[in-house]
Amino acid sequence: MGSCVLAVAVTWSDEVDEILASDLAAALVYLTPAKGVLISPMAPLGIRDRERGTITLSSSLGLWKKLERIRRDPAVAVAYHARDHGLSDRPGFVLVQGRASFGKPDREWLESISPEWDRFLPPRKGGLVGRALDVYYWQRVRITVEVERVVAYAADAATGEPAVTGSARPGPPGPQPEPRNGTGPRTDTAKVASDIARLPHTLLGWQGSDGLPEAVPVSGATSVEGGLRLEVPAGSVPPGGRRAGLTAHRFWPRMVGQEQRVHTGWLTSDGDAVTYAPHTRTGYRMPPSSLAYHIGCATLATRIRGARAAGLA
Repeated sequence: MGSCVLAVAVTWSDEVDEILASDLAAALVYLTPAKGVLISPMAPLGIRDRERGTITLSSSLGLWKKLERIRRDPAVAVAYHARDHGLSDRPGFVLVQGRASFGKPDREWLESISPEWDRFLPPRKGGLVGRALDVYYWQRVRITVEVERVVAYAADAATGEPAVTGSARPGPPGPQPEPRNGTGPRTDTAKVASDIARLPHTLLGWQGSDGLPEAVPVSGATSVEGGLRLEVPAGSVPPGGRRAGLTAHRFWPRMVGQEQRVHTGWLTSDGDAVTYAPHTRTGYRMPPSSLAYHIGCATLATRIRGARAAGLA
């Protein structure tokens, strides 16, 4: 007779649950086709289910490239790394790792999360403004992450030994093949170092040996020959070279006001020094203005064509 193995939902502690329920911003870490990562800060709205072992995010179809990459490779992580303007001041860095799935926009579900939306973000508007924001409000998909592992550090800097729930953490991944165009920096490293010094939150991420993304906080960066020397938790970065993502960001209350600087590049660690060579640099700055916030949200409507072309809408 065959055997049936039942999957056991991963749960987490009350202390971790307080952070998951309370953070205004978290960072979604997902894979690129070349097995690097991108790190995208977003508002998680505190939606999670401890009994089922899931966390739920939502994303506009205007940001369809992110969704297309998750559809190709559902391995993701969500880093809860900042208490700014949230509902709790509990310290700690929490990395939730798992597999993501999503469907088409579901108006009924989106209406059902209105209390969570209003708790963290500006309440939805009606009338002409509401129609202009249709893509931002209602052309959204529910991203459900089936949690495989929760890694919780007591300190914001992710130092010390973490409490791990779910599957055991694997060993460090081996080095990746070097890019065809070389590993050196392709953007201004002094400018990237300046961004990291100016913006309060920076995260570094790469693909782990089990295929799930990893992420750690970065506390400082210095421009050196060959890239940026990063200050990260001791022993957190695996030895060798690999593709990696780096994101520095800031956000204001209710996300009305944001700045992001998002990079892909090459990460090298020799056990003592961690060096990052940025290859690409994108981002934006939205001032802490309600008008700027709503204009920025309305521009997502111009990107919906890409979502349709990708079969997402």
